[in-house]
Amino acid sequence: MTALPDPSPVVETSSGPVQGYWRGRPGEPGASAAFLGVPFAAAPTGDLRFAAPQDPEPWSEVRQATAYGPTAQRGDKGETLIPEPSIPGDATLNVNVFTPGLAGSLPVMVWIHGGGYVDGSPASPWYDGAAFSRDGVVTVTLSYRLGFDGFGLIDDATPNRGVQDWIAGLEWVRRNVAAFGGDPDRVTIAGQSAGGGAVLTLLGLERAQHLFRAAMAFSPALADVGPHTAHERTGRLAELLGCAPTVEGFRSVPERRVMQKQPTAALRGATGLRALIDPLVTGLPWGPVVDGEVVPQPAIDAIRSGIGSGKPLLLGATDDEFTMAFDRAPKLLRFVPAGLALRLLTRDGALRRAYLRANRPQRRRGTAALLGRFVTDTVFRALVVRTAEARAEAPTWTYRFAWVSPAKGWSCHCLDVPFWFDVLQEPHVPALTGPTPPQHLATEMHAAAVRFVCDGDPGWPAWRTNPGVSRVFGAGPDTPALSTNAFDDALPLA
Repeated sequence: MTALPDPSPVVETSSGPVQGYWRGRPGEPGASAAFLGVPFAAAPTGDLRFAAPQDPEPWSEVRQATAYGPTAQRGDKGETLIPEPSIPGDATLNVNVFTPGLAGSLPVMVWIHGGGYVDGSPASPWYDGAAFSRDGVVTVTLSYRLGFDGFGLIDDATPNRGVQDWIAGLEWVRRNVAAFGGDPDRVTIAGQSAGGGAVLTLLGLERAQHLFRAAMAFSPALADVGPHTAHERTGRLAELLGCAPTVEGFRSVPERRVMQKQPTAALRGATGLRALIDPLVTGLPWGPVVDGEVVPQPAIDAIRSGIGSGKPLLLGATDDEFTMAFDRAPKLLRFVPAGLALRLLTRDGALRRAYLRANRPQRRRGTAALLGRFVTDTVFRALVVRTAEARAEAPTWTYRFAWVSPAKGWSCHCLDVPFWFDVLQEPHVPALTGPTPPQHLATEMHAAAVRFVCDGDPGWPAWRTNPGVSRVFGAGPDTPALSTNAFDDALPLA
């Protein structure tokens, strides 16, 4: 919608005044205000590169907040599952706020984007908070440093700078969201993929507990990189760049060169199928490091210890997050027995046999389908079970997204995002969903998310009510909406 030139909303933040714009007429149903590209920290360049986030320089003149700010993601990424544009510039640590109005004390959702901790952008049209604003929720999307700049372990640098960016963004929300009509004591953190992993990481951090009330993790992917592995990757990257493995050494290298070399440093030159398999063995290439300081312990261990147990958690996954990665290989794999093919992914014979027994229906769809489901279960679906079990009696709700995209042939990674945000009319959506995605499903899922943000309960029984109970979205009329075995096929890996 076209922004109305007058009146333009102005909000006084802790750093200075910002001016956004209205979408629709203030006070009318569906109207919302947007404030884009508001800095929550100083640009992480120069002496601040590889440093903890610092407060931005304050300003006194009204700052225009009508366009998305620079992103940590650089360059044109081509066609991706979620449209996430790259925006050039240095001030990459910024937030976008979408609100129904500046008065009141509304619940808040803070969204952390995905992208494997190396890509992604908060400027996606799918993350626009218009539908949440329509339903009385303030939405904040935040950026953070990616890849080596955000998560690389350097001996003389502050660790986990990306994690510290999440915390700094949430601290900004706590200080400022009331001025945008939000309640700082009713904040729900949410994210998808790596953003969902960020949510679980934050849920397990003592230092972050005061910054949010509840959490939603959609298709969460954890990194939990061990310090030894992180040091090895840093050393390999320094060798590839021809610099010392120090802050001074890495600061001497342009950001673009670091981004070019970081995949090789992490994957040890693996390509093709090996590049897909390697992260299953060694973990995601870059992401939160268990450094003993910012991240004291792996996320599931922290959650199991009881950290975050008083906060409601909603999490789940799609049925076949990464199965389409094997779509080009069915001819190659057609005559390879499933049990033999699984040896590519695990050497544990007992595990292979248990997994094959638990996944007979998927096995009948072919070896490629089984391998894709194994990857999906290893990274995502088994994590849902481990997290729910680690939380014991803590309030936890799980879901399974089963709707199959006619465009992709699977219930694939990212497919659920436009349903949660209720943005099926956005022009990029049909490329992922096909031309007629079911609006009733978006209505159901978005309503569940709104209920959870507002009340801490999405509207179905919690995991512990009947151990394993989950809401099933989009499976069809012959599948019950509630299931106690939604993740049974992933149990061998949990």
